[in-house]
Order: sequence, then C-alpha cells, then structure tokens
Amino acid sequence: MQDFEKLGVFYLGKKYDIDNNKLKEDYVLLKSKDLTTHAVIIGMTGSGKTGLGIGIIEEAMMDNIPVIAIDPKGDLTNLALTFPLLRGEDFLPWINLSEASNKGMAPEEYAKAQADSWKKGLDEWGQDGLRIQTLKNESDVKIYTPGGSSGIGVSVLKSFNAPSKEVLADKDTYTDRISATTTSLLSLLGINADSFTSREFILVSKILDNSWTEGKNLSLPQLIAEIQNPPFDKIGVMDINSIYPLKDRFTLAMLLNNLIAHPGFEAWLEGEPLNIDKFLYGNTGKPRVSVFSISHLSDSERMFFVTMLLNEVLSWARSQPGTGSLRAMIYMDELFGYLPPVSNPPSKAPLLTLLKQARAYGLGLVLSTQNPVDLDYKALSNAGTWFIGRLQTERDKQRVIEGLEGAAAGGSFDKNRTEQILAGIGKRVFYLHSVHEDEPAIFNTRWVMSYLAGPLTKDQISLLPSSNITSDIPVTTDQFKQQEQLNTQIDETVSTSVVLSPSIKQVYLPEKIRSRGKLVYKPAVIGVADVLYNNEKHMITATKNYTILTQFNDGPVPLDWNQSQIIDMDINDIETTAIEGALFANYPSAAANAKNYDTWKKLLSQHIRTNLSLKLYSSPKLKMVSEYGEEERDFLIRVQHSAHEKRDLEIESMKKKYSSKIQTLENALIRARQAVEKQNAMASQKKMDAMVSAGSAILGALFGRKTISSTSVSKIGTAVSRTSKVMKSGQNIDQAEERLQALEVQYENIQIELEQKLKDVSSEYDLIKNHIETINIRATSTNITIHLLGLAWVPYEKGDIKDTILI
Repeated sequence: MQDFEKLGVFYLGKKYDIDNNKLKEDYVLLKSKDLTTHAVIIGMTGSGKTGLGIGIIEEAMMDNIPVIAIDPKGDLTNLALTFPLLRGEDFLPWINLSEASNKGMAPEEYAKAQADSWKKGLDEWGQDGLRIQTLKNESDVKIYTPGGSSGIGVSVLKSFNAPSKEVLADKDTYTDRISATTTSLLSLLGINADSFTSREFILVSKILDNSWTEGKNLSLPQLIAEIQNPPFDKIGVMDINSIYPLKDRFTLAMLLNNLIAHPGFEAWLEGEPLNIDKFLYGNTGKPRVSVFSISHLSDSERMFFVTMLLNEVLSWARSQPGTGSLRAMIYMDELFGYLPPVSNPPSKAPLLTLLKQARAYGLGLVLSTQNPVDLDYKALSNAGTWFIGRLQTERDKQRVIEGLEGAAAGGSFDKNRTEQILAGIGKRVFYLHSVHEDEPAIFNTRWVMSYLAGPLTKDQISLLPSSNITSDIPVTTDQFKQQEQLNTQIDETVSTSVVLSPSIKQVYLPEKIRSRGKLVYKPAVIGVADVLYNNEKHMITATKNYTILTQFNDGPVPLDWNQSQIIDMDINDIETTAIEGALFANYPSAAANAKNYDTWKKLLSQHIRTNLSLKLYSSPKLKMVSEYGEEERDFLIRVQHSAHEKRDLEIESMKKKYSSKIQTLENALIRARQAVEKQNAMASQKKMDAMVSAGSAILGALFGRKTISSTSVSKIGTAVSRTSKVMKSGQNIDQAEERLQALEVQYENIQIELEQKLKDVSSEYDLIKNHIETINIRATSTNITIHLLGLAWVPYEKGDIKDTILI
C-alpha cells in the first residue's frame, strides 16, 4: 500500500471495484500540480460531491496551498469545524438538534455519537486526530459573509479599484473587466443592460474606463457624482447630453444613491477590502482558506459579488510570475447559473478567461455542480480532471458523456465503458478522468476531517473564531507605549509663541487628525535623514528616508534616541509656521540650548548606524534574498512557492530516474512468471507421459508375456528415464520460482527505496520553506545624511483628562 502522507499529492480515497461493488486497498492520489489544468466535479444531491470537494480543499491545506472557496449553498463553512480531540463537547454546538430529537437522543448523547462516528470513520481511512491537528496548523480558515454581518464583512462597493497594469495591457481582458463590472453593478439596480443599446451601460463603462486608464480607483460616491457630471463631454462623436440628458442621469444617480443608503446595504461598505493576496495569506505568510458564504444573498447580489471577486482574482493572477506548480486554488461549490452555454451573465467572462489563462500562473480552478445540463461544456473542455458521481437522469449522463468526449479530444476515451460505469455508480463513488493519467479510475472518497454539519446558520457562523475580523491583526505594545510617551508631556501651557535662538531650527508637524477642540503644541526633537545602504555580497544598494521623533526626558539625560519612534511623514509636509491661535506647552531648558542640537545630531547618526539597519531576509538553501522593501510575509510566500516548485521538479526527476529500473524489473517479473507457468505446464505433461509409459511397460510385462523379455526391459528402462526427467523438470520449476521470488523482493525493495527518497525530498523542502534568516545591513557614517535636526512642535487636542495626539 502506498503512503498518502507526503507533500505534492492529494489523498482522495481508495480504488473501487465497481463490477463487484468492493473497496480495494489501493489509495487514489492526485498530484497537486495536475489541478493547474483545472477540475470539474459533477454529481446529484446525495452523491458525496460536497464531501469530495471538502476533501480536496483539506488536502490543499495539508500541502500549504491557499484556497478561495465560493460557497453559494453554505456547506463549505464546515471547513471551520475541525476537532483534533474528537470529543462530544466539541461537536455539540454544531449538531442538528432536530435529528437528535428524531432519534430520541439528548443533544449531549447525540454529539458523543457523532464524535464516535467521526473517529471510527477517520480510522477506517487511515486518519486520526493528529492529522486534523496538522490540518489546523498548516492553514487558517476564514469565513466571509459579504453583504451580511454574521461572518467577516467584505467591502465591495467602497471602491472600484483600477485593475493591475497587466490587465490594462491586455485589451480583451480589460474590456471584459469593464463589461462585467458594469453589468453586475447595474443588475443590482434591476437594470438588465445590453452593452450596445443600454445608455446606462455605455455611460457607466465610459466613466470606469476614464478613471481606470489613468490608474485611479473610483469610489461609489465619485461614481454617483460623475454620472451627474461626467468628466467628458462626448460619447463617441455625440454630445453627452444628447445621448443621456442630465435629468435622466440624475435618475440613475438617485438609484445608486438609494441603493447605498438602504439600511441593509451598509454591510457592503464595511469589512475587509477585496484584496486577493490577503484572502490567500495571513499577516505572517501562513496560507489561508477564505470561504465566501453567499447563501444569504439574492441572485443578483450573488452574481454581483462573484463577478467582482473573480475579476480581482484575474488581476492578482496576472501579477504573479509563471509557474508549473499549483500556487493557489479557486473552488466554486455550485457553478449553475454562472457559466451557462448560451446566455452571458457577468460572471461568465472572467470564468472563461481564468479557465484559459490561469494555468500559466499556477492558479487551479475546481468547479462543482449538481446541474450538469445547463453548463458551457465547450468552456469546461479546458479542465483536465473530471470527477463524475451519481447522476439523476439519462439526460444528465448524456450531457456529461459529451463533456468528457470534449475534454478527452485527442486522447483515448471509451464511451461505451464509461456509460456502463456511470450507470452503476453509487454514493461516494466517483469516476475520475484525467488527461494526466493513461486510464480512468473509479474510487470511493475518503472520510473528511471536517465535521459535515450541513449549512451553518447565521448565529452559528458568528460563533466561529474564523469569523472574527480582528483575529489575525497583530498588535504590538510598543505602538501604545510610544503614543503614551508622547502624551505624558508637561500640561502647563502658554498662549504666546515660543522665542528661542535663531540657530535652533523650529518646525511644526501637521495635523493628520483635525482638532475639534483647543490645539496645543508640545515639544519634541525631530531628525530627518537619508541613509544609503550598500552591500556587495547581496548586491543591494538602497536609499531609505527616516523621519524620527523623540520626546524630552525629565532625568539627567534630557534626550535618548533609543526611545524615539519613526513616523510616517515626508519632510515636505513639515510646516514652518504654527497654526494661528494654538497654545504651546512649556519646554525643558535643554531645548533652549543651541549647542545641544549639535550633540543630538551626532547621537542621531550613531543611533541610525547601530539600530536602523536595513533588514533583508534570505533562504540560504534556495539561494533567495528578499528585495528592497519586501516584507517578511511576502518573502516567506515566495519562498514557500519556490520550495513547492523545486520539490515538484525533484520528485518528477527522481520518478523518471527510477522509472526505467522499475520498468526493467516489471518486464523481468512478467518473463519470470511466464517461465514458472511454462515449467509447471511442461512438468505436468512429462509427469503424465512418464506415468503412462511406465505403467504400459509394466502391464505389458505382467500381462502381455509370461516372462520379461528384453523388449519389456527396454520399455521399463525408458519409463524410468522419463521419470528421471520429470524429477529434473521439478528442479527447473524450483529454480524458476526462486528467480521469481528474488525478482519480487527486488521489485518491492526498489519501490520502498523510491517511496523513502520521495519522503526525504518532501521533508527536506518542508524544512527549507520555513527556514528564513535575517540579514542586517548597517550604514556607514559617510552614508548618513541628516537634512533636519531641530525642535518639533507636535499638535495635540487639549482634553480634560489627557491630550490626544493628532499626527
């Protein structure tokens, strides 16, 4: 039996003998990279389709592959229900109380039974609680509810972001992006817009195009304003007011305004922005499974959100470097209505583009449906892997057969045999057709690690830790400490301007938060410096600007740069005059001594050399170094994917290296088995001939004549000779069987050797991808240029208890 616990393969289940309705012991393992050519899952309700889909996502999690899962029915929220300890109390909040009641069981009793059932099911498929814990360790699950409040919100309508430069450069993709965005937005207003005849479509798409070609994002309020007052006078060669008069444009603007003013629509404006990178990876670079539960939305709202999400996915994919390994996966639990064969809903264009182009960027689509008839099979012919479960009608089977024929174009496809298989498929049994394999497979899906509780209610979703928007936001105590330090300044104020030596440079930091009360300035010391970092070994030359602020101390050392903080402020934004009417806090005497500033300038330079090194990250084994400005999270993501790529290449290389040896042994085994069979057949015939010959000779001697003649003696001698040959033939059989046994041992040993080497490769790259080293490049004194060192007046809003910083 093979080992399914290795990176690079997905454990789907075990082979199934459909002719004898019997489960085999051979695992069905799917190479993760095969999903770069996409996959389709088709099966009626109750076929086990959801279990297969969740199993595939779980395997992606085990292999550190991030997933975006679109969940129109609510079943995929079950991915958050993983309980390594398999205790009844873990299952209790998620059980079906009606089902427990129907069985005459108390909730606690039923939860215990469910836990026992899951433990038993996992054990039968070679899994346990430790594998569930590994699953939880490898990837986070986040539940998003766009347009709802039970899970994490998604801010879809806050801004229509300009597509990436790669999309802008591709005219067809860019046109599809504008068309899909416009159509889906207008569908929310109940407008079924035609791209050629609808003036609403023409106007909105023109506004989007005008903004996006300039690289500008467009907020919804801006869109409403530009509908009333477009930033252009003509559409084509005709005046805008001739095509779409102001009065009618105002009506469209009012529809949009009413939409966003509706109380229930606030949810579309709140939550996380549509940032695909954040949906795929957490702040630390850990892969994510982001489930977008949209069962609570209307059909038009679902279409709008799915279209917007797919467009963002396409933009993200285009910004990635090419790869042959699986970088990320998009899973859609019900394709019906989003990719029909004839009509063109807004979702169809991005789906078609992704099916055709996503492979080059390592993005795999897995599309699932229980409605096999109303699908665009021409588009789905781009999918290289098909999972077919139990189907409801003969018409469904025929449509699927047609789809498989299209997908297998140029390859072998046995239509009659496939029809027989599909006719006999039962629950949790699937027909697997892959362009990457020589022949199809029939398998029974494994037991999933997630608890299949069915679609979760809004209340249940809100209970999930994965629905907490703040759970992945790192907070450091230093941030609060630094802010508090600046708030503990002397509270006595004077209303007049401060008079200091002209040699002391005084500046005033601008308000980033507008004061509603009395403004008071408090003193601090500011330094603005450009620092050149140069390192020949890592071929890095970079210049970084720092604006550093530190407060005064009450002790014998009036100022310490080690207690400073770096603030996000450009030197050009710093003001040279105070806001009229502002108050000033008292300053320490050290601030009035001009000589101190020369000393503080030298100390600042020393502080920069010692503490403000340029931090880079490296992966020594992969010979990768982060780029200037690249965050550790982003570098870790690159390292993880590079490790996957190199692992896949090394595994393929090793398999090719061993394939000739294995093939030679397999051929030798075939010949050895044939030799044993031949020797057995020959021995049987010789034994029979010898027995007949000896018997005939003896009987002839006994009954043919009264005395043994020389002829009889000769015949008996011949019979004895034949018996001797039979014995020799038996020795040949032993030799053939020994050779066969030796070859079988050799064959088993080489398989074990290959399996172990593949495990070693996986383990090696598993360690490599998580081993990141930090490189600190320090600046020399000659490469530090301090442009400003002076007294900074920091704006605060005067409060009754304490003052609030406004920068």
